[in-house]
Parts: sequence; structure tokens; C-alpha cells
Amino acid sequence: MRGRCIVGQRFPMPMPYGWFCIGFSDELQVNDVKNIHYFERDMVLFRTASGKLGLTSPVCPHLGAHLGFGGTVQGESLRCPFHHWQYDREGVITDIPYASTIPPKWEGKPCLKTYPVCEKNSVIWAWYHPEEKAPEYEVMDLPESREPNWNHSRRYFWEFNSCPQEIAENGVDLAHFQFVHKMDAVPLGKTEYDGHVRRSLVSGPRMVPNEKGEVEEVTVSVNVVQNGAGQKWTRFSGLADYLVQVLVTPVTAEKVEVRFAYSYPAYEQGSYLDTVMEFAIASTNGQQGLEGDIPIWDKKFHLEKPILCDGDGPIMRFRKYFSQFYAFS
Repeated sequence: MRGRCIVGQRFPMPMPYGWFCIGFSDELQVNDVKNIHYFERDMVLFRTASGKLGLTSPVCPHLGAHLGFGGTVQGESLRCPFHHWQYDREGVITDIPYASTIPPKWEGKPCLKTYPVCEKNSVIWAWYHPEEKAPEYEVMDLPESREPNWNHSRRYFWEFNSCPQEIAENGVDLAHFQFVHKMDAVPLGKTEYDGHVRRSLVSGPRMVPNEKGEVEEVTVSVNVVQNGAGQKWTRFSGLADYLVQVLVTPVTAEKVEVRFAYSYPAYEQGSYLDTVMEFAIASTNGQQGLEGDIPIWDKKFHLEKPILCDGDGPIMRFRKYFSQFYAFS
């Protein structure tokens, strides 16, 4: 790491910056106003009449009313419940109903604090940076999330005490798969680091029972991509093809929300591939997956200089990659 910032007893690093999930697109309808809390800050999320997103500070710069309690969407603006001042998605005053003119100092200029927000892969993303720097990269597009004949309804949510790096680092901690998840050794595969993007691919033959119950050889691939600190997904192919978005968002320096969002072909209910898919989801979510790790993540400490052995996996290489998402003072 490039520096050190003591934040708490458990984690000697601040929250990472990047694009993070703050909800799903279908959870915010046109004209909705929603109070949210992430990155240790209160914010107000809204959707305009044309369907565009706005993300702002909750504090009206007029006389300090909370925009998330009684605030309403008026066309393309958010209206304060107190004196009905209106602001657009950039924080510019668009209307003061009882004034003849907008204060000259603020006419056409943002006075309400706003934050970068976007929508992609059926996810609402917010950009967080502790120094308020503009986004340095974009959220990557996942075509599977828009496939009309795929199932996108399987979503899962957890909240516990941890931080994004601990969860992301889990994928390169090879030894824990045997002891936490009761799995055979997991192959490391091929890994590439390219700036803020990390890609890994594991591919090889597996002997699996087919629809007739006969064992046959199938080439299975697991492709994992991490795009910054907050966007990660895994593509599985070979038997049942599917995508799972792994969405980890810091609520505070020591608390996270984790969402899994699956996309896969709409297999016929009760069919062989439907059964395979149900098993895959149960394994990824359950003791062989996330829920096996949560009790440890919830209590563990992040050691800057751990004592490692030759079977632990490339943990320090991964930490070097992830360190770029911290803004140390």
C-alpha cells in the first residue's frame, strides 16, 4: 500500500473509491424519492419523469430542510418540502415559486451537492471518492443482464461487518476453500492485471452426470472480472451457462452490503439444466460459497503484514492491485 490510515481497530485502510451498487433499477420507479445511506453519508436518490437518475445531499441549500422527507419529483427536478425550491440533477435551481428571480450568484450554477450516478446492467451505481474526484473509469456493460429470454429475478442480499477488500481477496485465498467450504483444491488458473481491471480464467474438463445419469466429460470455464473496487462478476460456462454479479458496497468503514444478481437462460422448470442451475445457486450462496465465509469476515481483522506460506495463494499480489483504490491522506 502507498500509505497508511488508521480507521478502526479491524481495518487499517479507509473505504475504497469506485463505482458501487446502491440498488437495482426496478427498485426505483419514475417520480420516486428514496433516502439511502452508503459511504458513511446520507443521500437522496430520485428518478425524474423522463426516467433519469439524480443523487444528492439531503440538505436543501436554502434553509436546510431534508429533501428526502417530503421532497417530491416535479418533472426533471427535485422539490424541497419546505419552500418548494426545485433543483435539477446537477443541483441547479430550476424554480423558486415565490421569487421573481433566482439569486444571481447561483443562477445556472449548482448549489445543491450532487454525486455521480449511473445505471447499467439493471443496477444503479454511485461513484464514491473521499476527495470528491470525478470518476476515473466506467462501469462495464454485461450483455447477459439484458437478454430477453433469460431469467434475471434471482437476487440475494446480505449485510455484515467487513470491508470490500476482505471479500474480494477471498478469491485468491486458495487454502480456505478446503477448510471453510469443504471443497477440493481450487486451481489458480490464468490471471491478468490491467490497471483497475483484474481478470482470471479457470478452464478444464470435469466428469459430470448428464441428463440420462451417465457420466461424461464436459469442459467447464469460470471467468472472473473485477472492474475497480465495486464491480465484479463471474461467468460460468460448460454445463449450465450463467452470470452472477457480485456487488459489494461499503455502508461504513466496517460494514458492507453484498448483493448477488444471477442471469441465466430460462430453463424449463424441473428440467435437467434447471436442476443444475438450482444447485449452482445454492452452492454459490450457501456453505460452499458466501454464507460459509460470512461468519469469518464478520469478525476477522485485516493484517497488513500477515505470515503467509507457499500454499496460501497470491494474496499480496492481489493486495497490491487493490491498493490503487485507496486515497490515503
